[in-house]
Amino acid sequence: MNPGILIIEDEEHVRETIALLLQNADYRVKTLAGGEGLYEAIETFQPDVILLDIILKNEDGRTICKDLKSNAETSSIPIVILSAVPEIYNTISEVGANDVISKPFDERTLLSRIQRQLSNSASTNLC
Repeated sequence: MNPGILIIEDEEHVRETIALLLQNADYRVKTLAGGEGLYEAIETFQPDVILLDIILKNEDGRTICKDLKSNAETSSIPIVILSAVPEIYNTISEVGANDVISKPFDERTLLSRIQRQLSNSASTNLC
């Protein structure tokens, strides 16, 4: 089965663009506009990587990231933060994210960062 990517992004056009890009690269894709229904989506979709925007309409993606990383059932899922906030690099270790991509980003960067997380996750699971 192809790897699954869960996208949490509140801007519809950005969410749809990323989803289309990933589907064209043969990933399974599920999208959410925010944290509502997140744990149900994880349980049913079982993502291999989560792409998480930091600034969501009614939520802070950093809080979502911390919650996921502190939960034993979701802590091993790699989380890649997407953000236009320049100082996000300073908070990545605080929230437990595995990587960060600055917006705007190009297709190659996104795909290579996802692949890196999938490779890291696979080698971790072999140990």
